[in-house]
Amino acid sequence: MTATIVPADGASRALALERLDSLTKPLGSLGRLEALAAQLCAIQGTVSPRLSAPHALVFAGDHGIARRGVSAYPPEVTAQMVANFVRGGAAISVLARREGFSLTVVDAGVDAHIAPDPRLIDAKVRRGTRDFGFESAMTPAECREALARAERIVDGIAARGSNTLVLGEMGIGNTAAASVLMHGLTGLALPDCVGRGTGLDDRGLARKVELLSAACARCAPPGEPLDLLTEFGGYEIAMLVGAARAAARARMVVLVDGFTVTVAVLLASRMAPELLGYCVFGHCSAERAHRALLQIMQVQPVLDLDMRLGEGSGAALALCLLRAALALYSDMATFEQAGVSERSA
Repeated sequence: MTATIVPADGASRALALERLDSLTKPLGSLGRLEALAAQLCAIQGTVSPRLSAPHALVFAGDHGIARRGVSAYPPEVTAQMVANFVRGGAAISVLARREGFSLTVVDAGVDAHIAPDPRLIDAKVRRGTRDFGFESAMTPAECREALARAERIVDGIAARGSNTLVLGEMGIGNTAAASVLMHGLTGLALPDCVGRGTGLDDRGLARKVELLSAACARCAPPGEPLDLLTEFGGYEIAMLVGAARAAARARMVVLVDGFTVTVAVLLASRMAPELLGYCVFGHCSAERAHRALLQIMQVQPVLDLDMRLGEGSGAALALCLLRAALALYSDMATFEQAGVSERSA
């Protein structure tokens, strides 16, 4: 895919804000719902936007460093949860049924054989990354292949009529990888980028910081985004980067989930800054570094519910509010239509 990402359309945003000001309400009284509606217009380049066939992609992959106890759960849980997604028993599965959007799980690099299923895409690059405490997580060729496979998946979804993408992830150990990536991208001290993930206690958190500090001592995080991703990333994180890039090129709305997905989007935006204009940040995770990351990126999440589940669950809940914002923008009467007097001063 060689097409570039065009900036979101500022003219459509301005016209949308004019319409919002003409609706039967005090100016700005719908708060951030108004900004969401205007952003949707800017993304689609129209003052008559719509959300078509929303589709959630949950990218799953294992991490070599997870074998050394950076998570409260064993690495085998990644494959077990993929099976749970496919069976419909996970939170994102419930939300997909409740809100009526499609859900596809992508095996980006799970360290297990996953039985074929119509709801699963086998895009496995390798059975888990290498332990980046000792060597690069991926080869450059593997990283490029992960990006390309995700882009092809999203291109296919867009070609089938979807213009709204929910991004989620699953991978025991992936907050460890995301923490090092955040450290490399932002320059924030590594301990400030590391959280409890799936629920580490104080001792486990200290061990996680120690292991990640040793990894950074082995190899200082590279400054170039792709090199950084290759050295410390995961196959599911690389695919999130590729998916975000392809979705923005297709002028899709990109609903971003929690900490790991936000790190992937930051990586993608370092390659193409225009990409951020297509992203709606679903929620602020309880993973402690996520709030700082959102502030550094100067973006505001839609929700703040103390969630830290992953899977795209926070982004899926934000989709509900995006739909509400669109309905209010499209269906409310203007002062003129309703015969209601506007404010006099």
